Amino acid sequence: MMLKVFTDRVSLGKAAADQAATALRRAIREHGHARVVAATAASQFEFLDALTKAPDIDWQQVELFHLDEYIGLPITHPGSFRKMLLEQLIQKTGITRYHLLDGDGDGDAPEVVRRASAALASAPVDIAFVGIGENGHLAFNDPPADFKTEEPYLIVSLDEACRLQQVGEAWFADISQVPTQAISMSVRQILKAKEILAVVPGPRKAQAVKACFEGEISPMAPASILRTHPNATIYLDKDSAALLSTALQTTA
Repeated sequence: MMLKVFTDRVSLGKAAADQAATALRRAIREHGHARVVAATAASQFEFLDALTKAPDIDWQQVELFHLDEYIGLPITHPGSFRKMLLEQLIQKTGITRYHLLDGDGDGDAPEVVRRASAALASAPVDIAFVGIGENGHLAFNDPPADFKTEEPYLIVSLDEACRLQQVGEAWFADISQVPTQAISMSVRQILKAKEILAVVPGPRKAQAVKACFEGEISPMAPASILRTHPNATIYLDKDSAALLSTALQTTA
């Protein structure tokens, strides 16, 4: 695992996009296509914007998998991750092969999980783009996260800290509007990606960054598991890295 710290969100996003674009081009060159997992949230905006502008990526050869989505939230809601993924990545690049997690149907979530899991597990993932939550969550795996299950996707319950984060980011007016369950890629499935790129800007993430990268590797700090991956890069800005020891604050 490697930590990189940048002065601001824009330079962070550009550098992360450069690494992501290189990985996509390499995968397409080496085996004709790239299989990608993408996160969607306010923290990913600058990164995804820069990535969609990267040159020389044959997006028709990219197969995209959704990291997580609320259960019971319509795609028209501003906080819908499907909506963000469509607007921020799919429509801008013309990706035609994508697997969205439709958690909006009544009682359909287990079937969505089954279909998405079968598609995802059918071949290796080249690169996963992820974020880290204010409670240290990885995807929607809130603490204590399940570090053992091999299921590709899970139905999970969202804790109060996770739901309050969504209110704090202004996607919902208050916590009563935030769904209590979600479909999430599992921790072990995320770790199966050949390369992981975590984009984690902003002061609200500083405590989680410290817990995950200076504390124990523990289900109570879910993203700490990224320290076990041989090819994971964590992109921070000065705000999200503010509580790290000086030894870890290597500015790129």
